Amino acid sequence: MVLYKLQDFEPNYRDTFEGRDLNGLGVYTQGTDEKVGTVSDVLVDEEGHFRYLVVDLGFWIFGKKVLLPIGRARIDYNVDRVYTIGLTREQAEDLPEFNERQTLDYDYEERVRGVYRQPADYIQPVDALFPLEATSPVDTTYQQPVTPTYNRDSYNYEQEPSLFGLNEQDHQTLRLYEERLIASKRRQKTGEVTIGKHVETDTARVSVPVERERVVIERVTPADAGTAISGREADFREGEVARVEIYEETPEVRKEAFLREEVRVRKVVDQDTVETQETVRREELDVNSGNLPVEER
Repeated sequence: MVLYKLQDFEPNYRDTFEGRDLNGLGVYTQGTDEKVGTVSDVLVDEEGHFRYLVVDLGFWIFGKKVLLPIGRARIDYNVDRVYTIGLTREQAEDLPEFNERQTLDYDYEERVRGVYRQPADYIQPVDALFPLEATSPVDTTYQQPVTPTYNRDSYNYEQEPSLFGLNEQDHQTLRLYEERLIASKRRQKTGEVTIGKHVETDTARVSVPVERERVVIERVTPADAGTAISGREADFREGEVARVEIYEETPEVRKEAFLREEVRVRKVVDQDTVETQETVRREELDVNSGNLPVEER
C-alpha cells in the first residue's frame, strides 16, 4: 500500500484542521508523562486516512526517527501534545529507523507493526481451539493469545484496529460548521461606446466688394460756342468712333480646409462599494447533560 506525506497529499490540509498542525507537537508517554520526541511528519494512505506519525526520538534516541501507528497515539490539542499508548523505550529501540529516502514497502511496515503488536490484542476463545465434540468439558472463559498471520497481497489497515483505528474514547470530536460569505468580483462587459465622425454640409456666405466700370457721356457748351471759325479749323469727318473698354470685378470663391478641434477619447474607473446579502447557516452546540456537571473550554 502506498503512503504519502500529508503535505504532499493535501498542501492545504491546515485549512481542514482550522490552522492546526501536528508537525512540531511534542510526543509523551501516556501515564508517565515522559517526553519521547517530536512529530516531524504525518503519513496518509491513498484515501487520505492517517496511518503513521513520524516521530523524531530526539529525547530518547538522538537522531532516530520512527513510525508511530495512529491507533497508538492520542492527540490532545488543548495542551498541544501527542500521547503514545503503550510505547516503551525498548520498543523504540527495536523499531526500524525511518528514512525519507527509503521506500515504505510491506516488509518495512511489517517490521514496524511487529514491534507494536501485543499478544493481548489477538485473543481467541479456547473452544475455538478445540472441537465441540471433545470428550472432556472445556472452560470457555479462558482465552489464549494467538499470533495472526497476514498476506501481503490482501493486507489492509482495517485488519488491525488496535494499530490504525482511532480510539473513539480518546478522539471524540464534534465539529461545528458555519457558512461565511466570500466576496469576489467578476469583470463583465456592460456595453460599448462607439466614437466616430461624419461630414455635414452647410451653405456659407461671404461678402466680396467688387468694382464695375461704366461710361458717362457729358455734353457741355464751351465758352466760345457761337464763335465763327475758319474752314481750316473745321474738320468734318464721318464715321469717327471713340472706343472705351469697360471692366468689372467678379468674385472668385475657393475652399480651404483647416483644423477646427481635437477630440480625445479615454476611459476612467469610478470606485464604488456594492453591498450584497445572503442567508448563511451556523451550527450551535446542544448539550443535554441532565444533572451531570459539564465544563466547556
